[in-house]
Amino acid sequence: MSDQYAVIGNPIGHTKSPLIHGLFAQETGQDMTYVAIEGPVEPADAFADTVRAFIAAGGKGMNITAPFKLQAFAMADERSERAALAGAVNAMKFEDGRVIAENFDGVGLVRDIEVNLNQPMSGKRVLVLGAGGAVRGALLPFLGARPAQLVVANRHVDKAQALVEQVAAGGTLTACGYAELDSMGPFDLVVNATSASLTGQLPPVPPSVFGARGTAYELAYGKGLTPFLRLARNAGVQGIADGVGMLVEQAAEAFAWWRGVRPQTRAVIDRLTVPLD
Repeated sequence: MSDQYAVIGNPIGHTKSPLIHGLFAQETGQDMTYVAIEGPVEPADAFADTVRAFIAAGGKGMNITAPFKLQAFAMADERSERAALAGAVNAMKFEDGRVIAENFDGVGLVRDIEVNLNQPMSGKRVLVLGAGGAVRGALLPFLGARPAQLVVANRHVDKAQALVEQVAAGGTLTACGYAELDSMGPFDLVVNATSASLTGQLPPVPPSVFGARGTAYELAYGKGLTPFLRLARNAGVQGIADGVGMLVEQAAEAFAWWRGVRPQTRAVIDRLTVPLD
């Protein structure tokens, strides 16, 4: 019987994960199945019960998507440092009756930027917009890339400041509100990790944050030219990208964690990419 894996979320009809992991398994010759599970949101313990039923049926691992990343964190027996900082989980594996939890979102994002887009962060000025779960999961990998400056900007400054203090990385990592960005000059990389693009909105950032030779990265994917990316392009930014590469790269990290072999990602990214124009 093939090893069983799944992604769980609600809603889940939009997920690309079965396609991605199916292509990975085909490429690497892994004997496994991967399905999508629409998890119940009520009652409170329904998520954990669904996961345990999957384990009992022989499940080896799971990807976790909205709205269950916090519930997955809560039920884990063991969490990585990245997952602990994020307070959220996007991958689990099941070994010897234990639930082991990880968060690969930030690792996938950094790999997409540095490898696929060929934009190393070392020595660069990096701005991240937002202070939610996506940012929490990305901070340790971002700091590991050794930027000269990493700024977290958020509508509610206290939320960004609390996150910075939790990481406690000294002067490399700072927090601010959107209004302060006017005086900071251009950044080499600006990452939109807010939920604004999901509703067609624009985070309140001035065009001055964009460096013409820099990169503007939109975590949302499949949305075409979002208001954030349009603002960046109008500001003269040469490099713009959405989050499809991050989606595939974090999936590859989970696949390697489960199976011990890292698949190639370029062909899968190309297959899923939606033109930004």
